[in-house]
Amino acid sequence: MAKALQTTTLNLLISLTILLSFLRLTTANDDYYNSVVQRKHGFKHEKLTHFHFYFHDTVSGKNPTNVQVAEAPTTNTSATFFGMVAVLDDPLTVGPEPTSKQVGRAQGIIAMASLSDVGLLMSLNYVFTEGKYKGSSLSILGHNSILSALREMPVVGGTGLFRFARGYALAKTYMFNATSHDAIVEYNVYVLHF
Repeated sequence: MAKALQTTTLNLLISLTILLSFLRLTTANDDYYNSVVQRKHGFKHEKLTHFHFYFHDTVSGKNPTNVQVAEAPTTNTSATFFGMVAVLDDPLTVGPEPTSKQVGRAQGIIAMASLSDVGLLMSLNYVFTEGKYKGSSLSILGHNSILSALREMPVVGGTGLFRFARGYALAKTYMFNATSHDAIVEYNVYVLHF
C-alpha cells in the first residue's frame, strides 16, 4: 500500500511538473508572439493627437458636396426629415474660409435618423490629403444632433497611421445658411493611436 501511494504521488508530481512546464512554455510563446505582432504592426506607446479643422458642407449650386440619394415616402412631411439619406465628400480645411488650405475630405453617408429631433446618423471617413497624416483616415460613426450647440461623436477606427484608433469628435456649427442649407462646421477631434 505504501509503495502504491509512493508511485501515485510520484506520478502526480511528474504530471504536475509537465503541466507547469507546458504552461511556462505557453506563456513564453505568447510573450514572443505578442512582441513579434506588435513590432510587425508598428505598435508603440499610444499617443493622443488633436485635430482642428473646418468641414464645408455644400448642398446648393452646380457642384454640391452633399447629395441626397434616397428618402422615405414621409420624409417631406416629417418635421425632422426622417428617412432622408445623403452621400457626401466635403472638404476639410484649416480655416473657416472656403479658400483656406484643404487638409482632407469627409466622405461617407448621413441619414436623418430621428423622429424627435433633427438628428443625423453619420458614417464618415476623414481622409487626410496633406502633411504627416496624408493617406491615413479616421472613421466616425454616431449620432449628430445638428441643432445642439456642441455635438460629440465617437471615432471608431482608422487606417494608415490611425490603425486601432479610438477617440471622439466635437462638432460646432460655425455657419449655416437657412436659404441654401450650406454649412461650415468646426471640428475638434481627439484620437488615441499608436
